Amino acid sequence: MKKQIEINAIILKEPGHLEKIRTTLVTELKPDEVLLKVHRIGICGTDLHAFRGRQPFFTYPRILGHELGVEVLEIGSGVTDLKIGDRCAVEPYFNANPDQAVRAGKTNCGENLSVFGVHEDGGMREFIVLPARYLHSSDKLSYEQLALIETLSIGFHAIKRADVREDDKVLVIGAGPIGLATMQFAKIKKAKVAAMDLNQERLEFCKTHLNVERLINAKSEQVMADIRKIFDGDLPTVVLDATGNPQSMKSTFDFVAFGGKIVFIGLFQGDFTFFDPLFHKKEITLMASRNSLGKDFDEIISLVEKGILDTGPWVSHRVSFQDLPKKFESFLDPKNGVIKAMVELK
Repeated sequence: MKKQIEINAIILKEPGHLEKIRTTLVTELKPDEVLLKVHRIGICGTDLHAFRGRQPFFTYPRILGHELGVEVLEIGSGVTDLKIGDRCAVEPYFNANPDQAVRAGKTNCGENLSVFGVHEDGGMREFIVLPARYLHSSDKLSYEQLALIETLSIGFHAIKRADVREDDKVLVIGAGPIGLATMQFAKIKKAKVAAMDLNQERLEFCKTHLNVERLINAKSEQVMADIRKIFDGDLPTVVLDATGNPQSMKSTFDFVAFGGKIVFIGLFQGDFTFFDPLFHKKEITLMASRNSLGKDFDEIISLVEKGILDTGPWVSHRVSFQDLPKKFESFLDPKNGVIKAMVELK
């Protein structure tokens, strides 16, 4: 007979309407599964887009939440690498079918990929059951730090895609959470890093908290001259766009150095075109970067544990699980200066 428990959850019933509900969770574990208590939930850009009704490949109603810090409560009979009480980050990229990409190790972009909290109900609830293979434990990090690992992994994966090296000049466009993570890992690679954004306060955050000294306001009437100035007359060898804005994405073809690389991290919901002669003239390498890999999670956890990566500046707002439905909309207001909002569960 299946075991069931009644739990609290928060569901996005339709755009603009979050609601706290009671729901049932089946807790009878398969051999590879783990019962988890959710302690922290990071609010992602995907969650904000879904609230606005602007998230592609999304259906309502949906329980959001894929940036999670969780505690292991029970383990299935076949689980050997976790124990009760372990603190974990959740890798939310689920591949039920080992399709061609997954067989090649590209679990971040499987043909049948389902993202927890996006394509299926996620972790915005008190307890969840997941396969153990999607958990990454640490006996040193807090639940809040573990809930940040997924966001950080997006930037980490993009830097790996671009194969950023110490002699690279890197321009990151977009100083939201994904852009900030991208800058952090480019800095760890010891590249020369510049941040570009329309929001001067975000740029100042990059300087104050991430030690990114090269700042470019995208509203400048001489952006190209500004770029060349901060890179001593050169253009960036790597441009990473985390905006998802088609005009910004198009501008990267002008900004990047001859023989350079462009990585699109942000997603634009529509067709995108560029001037082919310029693309060929510069011999540009153009890439997309989607999600991240399990090994990325492990590497990031190690960097945070060793003190190489500081998560201290990240969380700007905290809210209780109980108060989230009435507070959520405030996170969309630029005046509130949200970098990362974190939901706290007891």
